[in-house]
Amino acid sequence: MLSRISLAALPLLGISVAYAYDQSANELDTVVVTATRTARTADETLVPVTVITRADIERSQARSIGDMLSGQVGVSVVNNGGPGKLTNVFLRGANSDHVLVLLDGVKIGSATAGTAAFQDIPVELIDRIEIVRGPRSSLYGSEAIGGVIQIFTRKGGATHTPSLTLGVGSYSSSQAAATLSGPIGSAGWYSMGLSSQDTGGFNSCRGSFSAGCFTVEPDSDGYHNLSGRVRAGWRFDNNTELELNWLRAQGRNEYDGGFVNQSATVQQVLGAGLSFRPTSIWRSSVRVGQSLDNSDNFKDGVFRGRFDTTRDTFSWQNDFDLSPGQQLVAGLDWQKDRINSDTAYTVSSRKNTAVFAQYLAALAGHEVQLSLRRDDNEQFGSKNTGGAVWGYALSPKLRLTASYGTAFKAPTFNQLYFPFGFGNPDLRPEKSRNLDFGMAGKMDAGNWSVNVFENRISEMIVFIFPRPVNVDSARIRGIETTASTRIYEWNVAANLTLLDPENRGSGPNYGNLLPRRAHQTAMLSADREFGAWSAGATLRGSGRRYDDVANTIKLGAYATVDLRAEYRLNQDWRLQGRIENLFDREYETAYLFNQPRRSAYLTLRYQPR
Repeated sequence: MLSRISLAALPLLGISVAYAYDQSANELDTVVVTATRTARTADETLVPVTVITRADIERSQARSIGDMLSGQVGVSVVNNGGPGKLTNVFLRGANSDHVLVLLDGVKIGSATAGTAAFQDIPVELIDRIEIVRGPRSSLYGSEAIGGVIQIFTRKGGATHTPSLTLGVGSYSSSQAAATLSGPIGSAGWYSMGLSSQDTGGFNSCRGSFSAGCFTVEPDSDGYHNLSGRVRAGWRFDNNTELELNWLRAQGRNEYDGGFVNQSATVQQVLGAGLSFRPTSIWRSSVRVGQSLDNSDNFKDGVFRGRFDTTRDTFSWQNDFDLSPGQQLVAGLDWQKDRINSDTAYTVSSRKNTAVFAQYLAALAGHEVQLSLRRDDNEQFGSKNTGGAVWGYALSPKLRLTASYGTAFKAPTFNQLYFPFGFGNPDLRPEKSRNLDFGMAGKMDAGNWSVNVFENRISEMIVFIFPRPVNVDSARIRGIETTASTRIYEWNVAANLTLLDPENRGSGPNYGNLLPRRAHQTAMLSADREFGAWSAGATLRGSGRRYDDVANTIKLGAYATVDLRAEYRLNQDWRLQGRIENLFDREYETAYLFNQPRRSAYLTLRYQPR
């Protein structure tokens, strides 16, 4: 089936699957909410899910969400020149704007660019990240062709708990973060935090006047981020719960560009949720949210333009416990996107209203999840999507799954209406059909999983200079394998993704690889504790890719190694060190945009135990 996948990589697949039978069982019991919009264990969701916990973030010593997502199974991260620079995330070979992103239940992202600003969300204020691979439009609507990523900030607990993080490192980098969380009376909780990040950076782009960043500016491109957040909740006597969340991240970014090379950005997310139980079998929840993506852009300090977008959302969801093992979920979603810019857009706002329903059942070893959704888009009319997932437990430790799902993506305002001939108002929404087969197992010593999928996207939007166009179709096939285990006191995790992202549009690009997708990506990590010490390493690898639709600009294969160590000074204080890109590998994830060379970072953490 995967005719375009390199045969040289197939032996690695066999090694990964065989090795997986020695894994330790823990991840499948993790509770997630993103896959079904309800709280279920990862084992019960049936669709492929990755959960990154706060402990994972601190152990890896990741300095950004992009760092944390890089190397996850089915995920490719493209960065335009270092910390704070544009960071795009590809799920299962779909476009970067085929990923729906939520923060504490609020849909975020730019209405103009169509992607979320991962580079500006401070990782030190994050509690966990859930990555759902595969189409979820039947639950969330437009954008969820490749999958959904939900980011959760920290919640409060039963005691007042502070934390402190201080760090320094290469490229004149420094960071600081402080959080405080705890109870409010006997029924409430709060969590708040501040985060600051500074770096002198490096030359983000070695481009020319005709390629890359279309300029020659051999300088260091710095970045500064100051962020704050508050999250709080209250449980009333009648089981009614109220939750509020707010996050604001302000950034100052320098980069290389012929028209603009500096930006002042604001990412803000505000949300409120209320849940209650009208009856013992009926739980109803209402959530309102607003996300801002604002950017003021400059050229050598001279103002050049403003792009401010606002996304207002409303959701009403109802969960009905029909009987033991059966649940019905139904609701209404509403969204309005608005643009406020000194660049003239022919259309500057649009609304979308949707209804959705989902049936979940577990009967005699079989599990079924059925979902339907109808979106009414102000510009593109009605779109229907659906999903069907089946799972069967061959034994308590071995499960088979199969799923089929449809999805769609409405074009962004930039794709449709950006002036100067770069927009295309004739674009049509993208549509997809996805088929997935999976197998997952739990052994006494470990976990493993294998997923095989095919996603066919019609009317796929690609950029062919000078504007985006709908190609006839794209066919993306892939195999994902994951494994985790404990070997000689080492906690080991590995994954391998084999991908065949093929352009199926008519014309000269038929059969080409979709841009910036590699045939093979893999990660291997290992960590161990030695009394007060702990140490670990991560190997990430990516096969060759192309940066353009015509497959004329090649990006070479690469592999990087990161080392990390930690010393527990006492019960509450830890000193951490990390070396990134140990062998000083020069590589690109986007053509002519530089990535960090070998660098070192030192972090001091305080967290009462």
